[in-house]
Amino acid sequence: MGEVLPMPTLGDLFADTRGEDRTMRVSYHPEREAVVLSLWSGGVCRGSFRMPVGDVPRLLALLGGITAGGATATPPAGALPPDRTDPRTAAVTRAPAAERAGGATGTAQRGMLPVVPAPRVA
Repeated sequence: MGEVLPMPTLGDLFADTRGEDRTMRVSYHPEREAVVLSLWSGGVCRGSFRMPVGDVPRLLALLGGITAGGATATPPAGALPPDRTDPRTAAVTRAPAAERAGGATGTAQRGMLPVVPAPRVA
């Protein structure tokens, strides 16, 4: 995963609904102009995602739509899609093959994901 650094002063820790010491850490790194979402199992980082600060309003709009009970979230006024000419913005060169993407085809879709009930644990 790379170098593990202490949590910056601006960040938070979220517990996974499945428990078992699974957490998600969210940290802001102004020097990289990024918000890092990392998945942890105990003290071991299992994966991370660096989100450009410019994408945060879009994520907030989606989460706001979820908490408001809306079917879809609309990006906030003035929110623009990522500038693919900016070298700090990750570029996707091709979509994954359907057999690796669970049958997904085409470009990314924005909207409601299917609701899958959580398994009951005794």
